[in-house]
Amino acid sequence: MTASTPPVFLVAALPSGERAVLDGEEAHHAVTVRRTRPGELLTLSDGAGGLAECEVEAVHPGRDARLDVRIRARRHEPEPVLRVTIAQALAKGDRGELAVELATEAGADAVLPWRAARSIARWDEGPRGAKALGKWRATARAAAKQARRGRLPDVGEPVTTTQLAEVLAKADRALVLDATGPVITEVDLPERGELVLVVGPEGGITAEEFAAFAAAGATTVRLGQTVLRTSTAGAVALGALGALTARWR
Repeated sequence: MTASTPPVFLVAALPSGERAVLDGEEAHHAVTVRRTRPGELLTLSDGAGGLAECEVEAVHPGRDARLDVRIRARRHEPEPVLRVTIAQALAKGDRGELAVELATEAGADAVLPWRAARSIARWDEGPRGAKALGKWRATARAAAKQARRGRLPDVGEPVTTTQLAEVLAKADRALVLDATGPVITEVDLPERGELVLVVGPEGGITAEEFAAFAAAGATTVRLGQTVLRTSTAGAVALGALGALTARWR
């Protein structure tokens, strides 16, 4: 779908005055990639709900590109009454990044990388693991801008099954996607609080993992009659949760 709203650019903090300067990588993207011109509109976001609607007054291209903007309005995007965290199993290739991208665009409030037993991808605790996590976070950042979101989803440090079970136990509701569970429309869903949704790897969730999650109070659910890839299941589930709870109201 083509976006008709102004593009979003992330800043460390929203300016307090009537005018501001957008510089750094965001300005480079605005000038070089988007070909932004004076008179166009854009939105500055601090990634924590703060938004400033701006009009571009001047464009300064070059190595140190920057934009001079005038702030026309400010607004704040509140946190959803029901926060949803996607516990996403590590996936091979770019499927994990695709899962993060789609989940972010669909409204996930947080993403928790999960080292599932059957995950082909393995993130070590060294540079390779840090690089992979960095890609997930960069993907979430880009997807949040694409979706015109005022809040960036938090992409946490990867967790083990034991650690994930502890997270599920603390949530107001915990759901585990599986083709054998009841349809998501048949389970009770909270209107507010914290909900954690577990998305397994392509190889599926093991019996031991199911047992650990059940002991933590999680419920198994499915999404209709089809089996989805790990890269798309979270986004589809978020759509269902948006319609079934107060998230889209």
